[in-house]
Amino acid sequence: MALQDLQKERIKKLKNIQRLGVDPFPSKSNRKHTISIARKMMGKKVVVAGRIRSLRPHGKITFVDIEDASGKIQLFFSQAELPGEKYEFLTNLDLGDFIETSGEIFKTQAGEISVRVSNYKLLTKSLRPLPSAWYGLEDVEERYRQRYVDLTMNPDVRKVFEIRHQVIKLIRKFMEDKGFVEVETPTLQPIYGGATAKPFTTHHNALDTKLYLRIADELYLKRLIVGGYEKVFEICKDFRNEGIDKQHNPEFTMMEFYWAYADYEDLMRLTEEMVSSIVKQIHGSFKFEFEGEKLDFTPPFKRISFNDSVKQYSGIDLEKIIVVDDLKRSIKKKGIKLDLDGIVGFGSISDELYKTTARQNIKQPTFVVDHPYEMRPLAKRKEGEGNQTKSASFQLLAMGYELVNAYNELNDPIEQERQWKFQMKLAKEGLEEHQVLDEDYIRALEYGMPPTAGWGMGIDRFVSLLTNQHTIKDVILFPTLRSERKRKR
Repeated sequence: MALQDLQKERIKKLKNIQRLGVDPFPSKSNRKHTISIARKMMGKKVVVAGRIRSLRPHGKITFVDIEDASGKIQLFFSQAELPGEKYEFLTNLDLGDFIETSGEIFKTQAGEISVRVSNYKLLTKSLRPLPSAWYGLEDVEERYRQRYVDLTMNPDVRKVFEIRHQVIKLIRKFMEDKGFVEVETPTLQPIYGGATAKPFTTHHNALDTKLYLRIADELYLKRLIVGGYEKVFEICKDFRNEGIDKQHNPEFTMMEFYWAYADYEDLMRLTEEMVSSIVKQIHGSFKFEFEGEKLDFTPPFKRISFNDSVKQYSGIDLEKIIVVDDLKRSIKKKGIKLDLDGIVGFGSISDELYKTTARQNIKQPTFVVDHPYEMRPLAKRKEGEGNQTKSASFQLLAMGYELVNAYNELNDPIEQERQWKFQMKLAKEGLEEHQVLDEDYIRALEYGMPPTAGWGMGIDRFVSLLTNQHTIKDVILFPTLRSERKRKR
């Protein structure tokens, strides 16, 4: 039967229910027990509610399976137990409807824990039938678009989001146990900053002001360090007007923290402790599998310098190259194809070279340290002789995923202004993604910020790794998608 015909049948049932004086969408349920609790109450009266997943009429007896968030249970309806009209009303029910039932818990002859129904009521009439096969649909975008159906049909999908919830809880507890204070910073910002990305723009009518959705919360969190906080963190939504792929969604969840009087070595130790402990609490071990690769998060993690990673996978030694033209010639000589559209400057080209050649080859948890200074406009130079071209920074990678980005925070207002002006100079030369000058933040630094190290993690990427999901769309309940209208053209 076609979908339209099935819906028409359900509409007929809805009208029949209303003619019988029954409200098909009552406001109140008197549920007293979740299904998981009811299953343990053998011989006792329960009141349970849930969605109908199976209907099996056999003359004067009908078996129904219902499901709530805690589990599934069989209902046993008997004409001998229910008044005639009450039993006949079952013909108005369909798969997907929600009902509430009361009765005694017993075991059938087949050993199935069931409710012997003494009374029931309809809670919600479903007007659209659930698909018989959903998970195997070739068009996976429909699963993301209709996540409500995806969650209904696939318990494994719900499990992924339960793990996501658990991961965020564990991160929050870890930070609080370490003495960090959770704060909130603005989503709407007059100047976008804290990362290198394109922003979404909007307009505030009352103030007649252009505003940006934040691309990061870094600069506001560091203002709090200036203000006297020593350990702050925030778990929030960030927004970047960029392409969509398996590791990127325009709206995503970040966790950032800033720690006064610490450096990036302190952050690496904290990162190892946090990440490995969460892996163990989720999987019961430091080891788990992702896309057929066995990952081992046993601390300490491997370390490799940015330059050594590029040198290993491209054959180019960045420390022996001074000017951009020489870097371009080396890339061409090695036959490496880079898309340099909108990419200008030594730092940006080095980053593109790293992403193209090295990053995807780093499978096991690894700290990539000491990125070129030009790549990190908000980071300090690494101290020590021969380190002037390096920033005191690291990224944590696994399976080519950048999980964490961290560095010693630049707290010299004169150097910070110079760095931003250099970024804006590169923008005039064609650099598409660049940082902009934030004069208020410079003013904040002029009041003095103690030595500070900062850290950011993409929660979606971390969860996708932990749950063996190929794309972050599978760990975001409602990922950004092309509109249905445009898609159908």
